Amino acid sequence: MTTRTDATEAVVIERTLNAPVARVWKALTDADEMRAWYFDLKKFKPEMGFEFEFTVEHEGARYHHLCKITEVIPQKKIAYTWRYAGEEGDSLVTFELFADGDKTRLRLTHEGLETFPKLPAYARAKFEAGWTEIIGSSLKQFVEGPQKQRS
Repeated sequence: MTTRTDATEAVVIERTLNAPVARVWKALTDADEMRAWYFDLKKFKPEMGFEFEFTVEHEGARYHHLCKITEVIPQKKIAYTWRYAGEEGDSLVTFELFADGDKTRLRLTHEGLETFPKLPAYARAKFEAGWTEIIGSSLKQFVEGPQKQRS
């Protein structure tokens, strides 16, 4: 029997959002909407092989993210590689959507974190906290908020 250590275990965040799948899918795949709740993406297309990037400043450091879409199943799943310019490591981020009446159950999985440098900035706990905030607060408020915030 193999036991996974904390360092190799994927981060999995699941939330039920009070919004239909089509609404959540648009928030996950439309560049304008993504800029409102996710990161400042210059361009994004939910197409296999599409590459996108963004930079985040956190705790005094800049992280240049490089991503490439690896899977798209409209209204159900989108996945992309996630790595950092100039750093070792390559991970995979997957968003899966499940209809739950007029709500959506979203599962985010971020795997491959153990391939990143063994530094505090890349600790699993940091990713877990970040994704919890992004999915449980930013995305949730965006898709559940008043229609006027979505235009």
